[in-house]
Amino acid sequence: MEAETACDTVVMRHQPMNMSGHKAERILGCCKTFRLRDWLTLVSGLVECLCFAGVVFGWASLVFVLKEDGYFSEFCVNSTGANNTGAKNTVFTDCSAQDEQFAMIFTIASFLNSFFAFFLGYVFDRYGTTAARILGISLYTTGTLLVAVSSPATSSLILPATSLIDVGGILFLMTNIQVGNLFGRYRSTIITLYNGPYDSSSSIFLIFKVLHEQGVSLRSSFLFMSSCSVIHLLRTFFLLPKTHIPYPLPENYTYGGSCSHPSLRLELTEIVVGGRPCPSGGEALQQSEHTPVKDPSFRSCVLSGFFLAHLVWLSLMQLRLFLFIDILNPIVERLADGDPALVSRYTNAFGFTQLCGVFCAPWNGLLLDRQKKKWQAKGKTEKEAGLRSSALSLFITSLLCLLFSVCASIPVLPLQYLTFALQVVSTSFLFGGNAAFISIAFPSCHYGKLYGLMSTLSAVVLLLQFPLLMLVNDTLQGDPLYVNVGLTLLTLVTLIHPLYVHLHCRRLVSQRDCHQEATKPHFLYLSPGYVRF
Repeated sequence: MEAETACDTVVMRHQPMNMSGHKAERILGCCKTFRLRDWLTLVSGLVECLCFAGVVFGWASLVFVLKEDGYFSEFCVNSTGANNTGAKNTVFTDCSAQDEQFAMIFTIASFLNSFFAFFLGYVFDRYGTTAARILGISLYTTGTLLVAVSSPATSSLILPATSLIDVGGILFLMTNIQVGNLFGRYRSTIITLYNGPYDSSSSIFLIFKVLHEQGVSLRSSFLFMSSCSVIHLLRTFFLLPKTHIPYPLPENYTYGGSCSHPSLRLELTEIVVGGRPCPSGGEALQQSEHTPVKDPSFRSCVLSGFFLAHLVWLSLMQLRLFLFIDILNPIVERLADGDPALVSRYTNAFGFTQLCGVFCAPWNGLLLDRQKKKWQAKGKTEKEAGLRSSALSLFITSLLCLLFSVCASIPVLPLQYLTFALQVVSTSFLFGGNAAFISIAFPSCHYGKLYGLMSTLSAVVLLLQFPLLMLVNDTLQGDPLYVNVGLTLLTLVTLIHPLYVHLHCRRLVSQRDCHQEATKPHFLYLSPGYVRF
């Protein structure tokens, strides 16, 4: 919208300079082409995140299929005793060890995803979009091919395959988030919008489950997913920049392919804005990069109170949400008394609710942008307005996760429908809010590294999943009630972060008032008039 207006303005300013109408139309047409490319980049990125980036979060659906195909079936043993229906001295199949294997795979994959995020962020910041995406596509394709060639006899391949798919998916998301920079005042909305499809992509494994029930093999599904890497490569070279999309966006900024006619590219380059040449494409980016702006160092950002408070906020809620996905399948089996039809129904319900992440994520971004506009109208700076808007977003996210944790702690099967709904809303708000807050609170030049480091450090907290899983499966005999209650209490700690941001904004106002008072001119009364000093 802003880019289109800028292009129109540039052309109109050139018309008084004896530019022919035909030439002006050509330049305006090229500007519209650039604007069309922005929308193609946005929409194709949403499709990419929806269909590929976060598919691992549909783990419960994939586990259902893998169990039917006999993966890790050697861990199922025949036991004698009371089964789930309460019958005495009956022989039944105990697959708790199989459940532990699947839970462990998801735990390791989610940990590696977060642990390597700092390295991935460094690659993105240092080498640019193209290099990061080629790495991500390579990892992702390798992972999908490993699942395609796996079998019950090679069940161990599921661990590296899931890890590679998860790590490759986060690179898809990381390189797409920058597209928000193309849309100016809607930046936060676009950033959170991308996190919605990322969460909802877990429904892809639900589709695989439904197809499997119709006779389509898991191998065919993953081979098709592998072949889609060609689309990822085409998008990398034609709809994304080689380096980064800067913010604020320079006028006439272009990326990907450019106008094919050399003279037209020259005309765009020579357009004058504000009395000086306005370079296009890479020149504009290079000029913006060399603009002397005193940004905080990466070290000072990491040691700031914002970073530490946000790390605690993200880590605790991420642990709560991931552990729920970890043990969802055995929990539903326990509450459904092992009824396969009932387990399948609730697994499908969970998968379908994940689709709602696409619609839930933009709410957070719209809230951020609306509140930011409101505070800017009151005279606040862009940075302060962004922080004030994020305080409300952080609080709502903590409250949603708290409600989710309470519902997940109540062992009533029908209530899990509400739990599923709260889970997808909480997840959308959490990861969308995480990306948006980092873009608001810290310089864009450190975004990839800070986003990655935040994920890496939160992975350390995710290691708590291992002892918690052992506690649930062994000590508590599969009943997660006490663990759920403990995690609910921990979720209360996340409310400290929005309070900290709010108090920081109040300190900024107080400091500004003190500064204005100190610089205010004072007058000394001396008869017959005032003397200013």
